[in-house]
Amino acid sequence: MSCADFVIIGGGIAGASVAYRLAPHGSVVLLEREVQPGMHATGRSAAFFAESYGGPQVMPLTMASRRFFESPPEGFSDVPLMTPRGAIYIARADQMDSLERMLATYNGAIGGLKRLSGHEVLAKIEILRPDYVAGGLFEPGCRDLDVAALHQGFLRGLKAAGGELMLDAEVRELSHANGRWLVETAQGAVEGRVVVNAAGAWGDEVARMAGARPVGLVPKRRTVITFQAPPGVAHGSWPLTLDIDEQFYFKPETGRILASPADETPVPPSDAQPEEWDIAVTVDRLQKATTLEVPRIENKWAGLRTFAPDNVPVVGYDPDVEDFFWCCGQGGFGIQTAPALSQLGAYLALDRPIPGELAEHEVRPEIYAPGRFRDEYAVA
Repeated sequence: MSCADFVIIGGGIAGASVAYRLAPHGSVVLLEREVQPGMHATGRSAAFFAESYGGPQVMPLTMASRRFFESPPEGFSDVPLMTPRGAIYIARADQMDSLERMLATYNGAIGGLKRLSGHEVLAKIEILRPDYVAGGLFEPGCRDLDVAALHQGFLRGLKAAGGELMLDAEVRELSHANGRWLVETAQGAVEGRVVVNAAGAWGDEVARMAGARPVGLVPKRRTVITFQAPPGVAHGSWPLTLDIDEQFYFKPETGRILASPADETPVPPSDAQPEEWDIAVTVDRLQKATTLEVPRIENKWAGLRTFAPDNVPVVGYDPDVEDFFWCCGQGGFGIQTAPALSQLGAYLALDRPIPGELAEHEVRPEIYAPGRFRDEYAVA
């Protein structure tokens, strides 16, 4: 039987990153229910970094993560984790109020944020329809992220620090006695002092096994398609283009175009699959906003994005169950916040004050604490 200081449930970006942070400070076993980690959300990410994406309470975590992406630790990755992209939020005439609200929320907080006229938007993205776009917001600091390199870097760092990754190790039972957790898995039992719940869509199920109250996590399906760019169109330099009300987005993707209807359909924890209706909605919205044709979809997939009731991550010790630590509810922002969120999680799990690099971005632990759901959101 394996024994550890920290037993982390879930090998996606949340579990892998907090395991990486904790491994230098104690023994770690990372449990993954699938035969490879990151199958349901991490491996199906649209892979971008945008400080405006996720709202004001997510933004501090994103901003505090930028330094890690730009200058990762020596040996963490053989390739850059981020590359320039830029983002433009586009608005129709009837959406200009949304544009003004977003500008008022982020102006001064995000460097270089610039309002664009409809003509200025069209100059950057020539395939948009002139009668569709009334204005936009340009966020020059948006970047593409190499999710695979990030995830593998965390897993390699975990192993280099002596941590263990167990695959095909679905958790079947949790019990706590005499200051120790016993975790029964498909690969046998694991004993640990602290259990870290990084189970994503299965986070509330893991909490119930541990005797903790669920916080009301909701997995939501997000659909993505890719297709060939039109011949002769130099699409590689396009920014990430998002509808101001997040009704769709598209961006270049390794010689193709990646697009999504930005759907958020509540589903049970599962291996999410794309629905034909959502694919049709993607194509329809693209063709209304742009001159793009989608003659053939080359690839299609769906991933799970799991949200807490207030759309803010849940990080910290459970208020009622001893040594049960939450690291869930990253929504669609788990990749871009992983460096800071995992650092926050590790320092809280170790019962240490958060470091200055988080404090300088106004990362406040109480915002993410699971105890905030005790009254308003906790479910039976």
